[in-house]
Amino acid sequence: MQAVQSVTVQTFINNRKVSGFQIRTLILCFLILVLDGYDTVVLGLIAPALKNHFGASAAQLAPVFGAGFFGLAIGSFIFGPLADRFGRKITLIHAVLIFGVLSIISSWSTSIGMLIALRFLIGLGLGGAMPNVFTVAVEYCPDRLRSTLVAPLGCGISAGGAVCGLVASHMIGAFGWQSMLILGGALPLLLAVILAIWLPESMSYLVTRNRHLEAQAIMRRIAPDLSSAEIQLTCDETPMPGFSVTQLLKRGLRGGTLLLWVTGFMALLSIYFLVNWLTLLIQQNGVPFSQASLMTAIYLTGHALGSILLGFLMDRTNPYHAVAGAFLFAAVGLTSFGHLTGLPALAHVVLFVTGVGTGGALTGITILSAVFYPTEARATGVAWTLGMGRVGGIVGSMIGGLMLATHWPSAVTFAVVSIPFVVAAISAYWLVVYRGRSPLPSESHFLDVVVGQGNSR
Repeated sequence: MQAVQSVTVQTFINNRKVSGFQIRTLILCFLILVLDGYDTVVLGLIAPALKNHFGASAAQLAPVFGAGFFGLAIGSFIFGPLADRFGRKITLIHAVLIFGVLSIISSWSTSIGMLIALRFLIGLGLGGAMPNVFTVAVEYCPDRLRSTLVAPLGCGISAGGAVCGLVASHMIGAFGWQSMLILGGALPLLLAVILAIWLPESMSYLVTRNRHLEAQAIMRRIAPDLSSAEIQLTCDETPMPGFSVTQLLKRGLRGGTLLLWVTGFMALLSIYFLVNWLTLLIQQNGVPFSQASLMTAIYLTGHALGSILLGFLMDRTNPYHAVAGAFLFAAVGLTSFGHLTGLPALAHVVLFVTGVGTGGALTGITILSAVFYPTEARATGVAWTLGMGRVGGIVGSMIGGLMLATHWPSAVTFAVVSIPFVVAAISAYWLVVYRGRSPLPSESHFLDVVVGQGNSR
């Protein structure tokens, strides 16, 4: 009789080729982010129709956008701990259901106040979806390909926004602004059913919760040639008692948590600033709207491609250094752009480079936070890092309005906005230093990979 071999979940995943089951899981994660991107963009596209429908001014519509941002931040803070307590799958499905159902209900809004309240609640669902998507994806990827496979998921948000734009040009005129919200709600409801059937729970989560039979069943779907008679899945992490949020600030995690929060806050402060105000800032330099909007599109294109590029680099070099380098890349590009708005050809190149840096770094932060935390606090760690980033995004959006009102020279504005990227780069760099000094007992393999990569390549 063959002896049963005890293998940790991550070792099992690392020692096998990526299966069709894992690829399907990543595709489902990608689809969630596509719908996330659709809902994030839809409000901006229907804003002119909302102004006409409610007879509202732009100032009266502003709280509708702000409510969604606050919902995103709070949703991140709430749904991470829920996922670590009740499971990634069930939490994800509920998050998708929340923004699906409420999006449909919002199509029947009878006042701006009702729409503000609903957009806040929709933001809760959206804020809960993204961190759990990345958590599930990371937990089903081998170490050697983790960033390469997970980073492209970030393009799902850009793809969803593009789809929303294409659909809006046909649907709003034919069926009214309400149709965009109905579609943005119906698709998540359909996807929630698909997730309930095909999205697996995290094997690492199942093992830490002593749900070994469910974990073994998933193992057999990944590796049909194996059975529980040959391999017993284990977890080398010590259970962490207490509320998962408090674990983030315990010894061995506290310093890294604070560095991740600083990195996320600073990164999204500048990124949200650019997403919301870049076109107007360029126009203030006398650039026509058509050219300014093209420059913004070039930046967003680089932003999407940057996540794929950085994912590739993170698996082939020290991932912390790769993320820090991406932030510095963005800072140099943005500072240079402030002096080049009058030279369109060169400005396009520099703006694309800036987008590559910001997009890559944003996805990189999410991946770093996922691999930094142990299983029982992973969803919370990712969610709170993104939540702190959302708070930075809100601050960045408000700062942008103030800077525009004071009419700062564009070169000064872009130089100032690049400073948070430099701070984020320093924080990302110090993460690997901190990890080397304060390793967790279960992290020996991770540190061998991360710290040793700089010496072995």
